[in-house]
Amino acid sequence: MEETPATILLYGEAEGMVKSLQTFTVRDVGSGGWFKQHEYIEKLNMQAILNASAGQEEMIKDLLVSHGKSSILIHELISVEIWKLKVFPVLCQLQDFHPKSTFPLYMVIHHEATIINLLETILYHKEVCESTEDFALDLIDYCHRKLTLLASQSSTGIKPIQDRLLPQTTSDSSSLEELKQQTESLEFDIALKCLSVLRYFTDHTDSLPISVTNRLLNTHNLPCLLVELLQRFPWSRRQNGHLQKYENSRWFPVPDEDQLKMTKLDGQAWISLYNLLLRPECQQKYNINSFTKGQLLKLRSFLTEVVVDQLPNLIELQRFLSHLSVVEPAPPKKEFILEQVPEVWDSIIKENSGKWKAVAKYQVKHVFSPSDEDLRSQAKRWTQTYNMDVMETLIPDKRKCSSCGSEATKRCSRCQTEWYCNRECQVKHWQKHKKACDLVSEAMKKIQEDL
Repeated sequence: MEETPATILLYGEAEGMVKSLQTFTVRDVGSGGWFKQHEYIEKLNMQAILNASAGQEEMIKDLLVSHGKSSILIHELISVEIWKLKVFPVLCQLQDFHPKSTFPLYMVIHHEATIINLLETILYHKEVCESTEDFALDLIDYCHRKLTLLASQSSTGIKPIQDRLLPQTTSDSSSLEELKQQTESLEFDIALKCLSVLRYFTDHTDSLPISVTNRLLNTHNLPCLLVELLQRFPWSRRQNGHLQKYENSRWFPVPDEDQLKMTKLDGQAWISLYNLLLRPECQQKYNINSFTKGQLLKLRSFLTEVVVDQLPNLIELQRFLSHLSVVEPAPPKKEFILEQVPEVWDSIIKENSGKWKAVAKYQVKHVFSPSDEDLRSQAKRWTQTYNMDVMETLIPDKRKCSSCGSEATKRCSRCQTEWYCNRECQVKHWQKHKKACDLVSEAMKKIQEDL
C-alpha cells in the first residue's frame, strides 16, 4: 500500500489562507495581523514542499495562481528586505529598545527566507512564472541584488557569508548583536534560493514578456554574474582540509569519491547559462561586447569532461563558446523597446523616505514590546507552527551524518537539529556543533518558559 504523506492543510484551509493574503506597510511589519499572515505563509510553504517532494498535485501552487496572489508574495518579500536594511539597524541603535525577547524580531527576519523558499518551490512551473506578470521584474531585481552581494563578498576579501553561518558570540554579547549575526546567516541561504528562482525564469523566456528577457540579459547581464559565481563556488568550502558542500540549506562533508559530483546548485547555474546563451529568444536580445566575451570564455576551463558527462546538454554550450572565441562580437542591436520597470522597491522607499527612524520608534512602542500575555500567546502559536514532527516530514532525502556524511539514524537530543550515524561521530563533531546547539536549545527553552 502506498504511504500517504503528512498533510498540514486541508484544501479549504489552504484556500482561505491564500485568499486572505494582503500587502502590509513597512510600519506594520511585525504587527498582529502581519504575524498572522506570517504563520499562514509558513504553513503554505510547508504544504507546498510536502506536495512537491511527494509528487502530488500541488494545490498551493494552483491556489496562488488562480487567486492571483504571487504578486503579494513578491511585494511582501521586498518589503521585509527593505525593513531589514532601513528599519532594523535603527531599532538596534535606539537606547530605549530593550525587548523582553528577540524571537519576534527573528521571526520577521526569517519571513524573507520563508517567502523565497515558497517561491522557489512553486516557480518551477511555467504558469506561476507567467502569473507574476509585472512583478517578475521586481523579483528578478531582488534575486540579482542577493547574488551580486554573494559574489562581491568573495571577490573583495570580506569574510564570505557562508563562513559566518554560525553566530560567533561571546558571553557578553547582547541578544540584539546575536540577532544581527543570525540575520547574516540567513542571507547565504536566501541568495542560493535566488539562484534557483532565476533559473526557472530562464526556463520560460519564450512565454514571458520581452522586458523579462532584456532585464536578465542586458540590464543585469546575468550570464556574467553566473560566471563569477561558478568561478568562486560559494556553495563549496573547505573546513580543516575537508571539502563541504551546501545542500538542502545545510553544509555536508563530501566523501572523496563524490568530490567531482555536481550538486543541485552547480546544475542551476549551468542550466541558467545554457538557457540564456542558447535559447533563440535570448540569443536575439543579448548584446555581447568584448568584455562580456572575455567573461564568457572563462567558462571553457570549467566545462570539463566530468561536468559534461553529468549534464550532456552542455556540449552545445562548449560549441557555442568555441565559436564565440573566433568571432568578433556583433555591434549592439539598435531596437526601440517600450519596457516595463519594477515598481515595488521604489514605491516602498518613496513612501517611507525620511521616516525610517519614526517607523522604528513606532515599532518599539506598538509592535516589539508585547505584554507577557501576548508573548505567551505568540510562543504557543509558534510551537504549533514549527512542530518538529511536521518539520521532519519536509525532508525528502535520507538524513546524513553531520560528521561523515553517511546515512544517519540518531539525532542530537538537546537541539534536535543535527543527525549522526553513531556516537563516535557525534563526539567528533561536538566542538563544531556546540555553539549552534547552545543557541537553538536556549531559544527553545525561552519559548517553553513563555508558554
